Amino acid sequence: MRPERGPELRAALEAILIVVDEPVAAMTLAQVLEHPTHEIETALRALAAEYSDAGRGFDLREVAGGWRFYTRADCAQLVERFVRDGQQARLTQAALETLAVVAYRQPVSRARVAAVRGVNSDGVMRTLVARGLVEEAGSDPESQAVLYRTSSYFLERLGLKSIDELPELAPFLPDDVENLEETTK
Repeated sequence: MRPERGPELRAALEAILIVVDEPVAAMTLAQVLEHPTHEIETALRALAAEYSDAGRGFDLREVAGGWRFYTRADCAQLVERFVRDGQQARLTQAALETLAVVAYRQPVSRARVAAVRGVNSDGVMRTLVARGLVEEAGSDPESQAVLYRTSSYFLERLGLKSIDELPELAPFLPDDVENLEETTK
């Protein structure tokens, strides 16, 4: 007798997800495992709940359009200490500002980023592209300038499913933001 498909499917999902280095879409898993997408999604959600309920050192999360294992939040500091061994790879204030402009204004050209920030941002943009947080998104039909957007890696690092989950900017802006933007044009 052939055993139930459930445990086989769950084991197959675990085997694939343990080796991926970026989130994998349920549809991709369905194609590879030759199962309907809804079965894959149901199994993924069941596995995620099981890991969470068991208090394992990892979670299975849906992020950036796919599924991937992540370190459980309460274990993150231990893993970070192990992996980095005291090294810090943080973004500079200029990089954070530039990344915020790209995230909220995308797709956006380097010139527009520089105009918003008030300083040349070419070097910072190159760094963000090199780190995989920002990527090219075509070109502006009028100016032919290269446009940039945040990458799926950016979403993954922030734990977001889509850019729509970014917090609203309005509470953080000065009351006269419209006047400030008009004076920079």
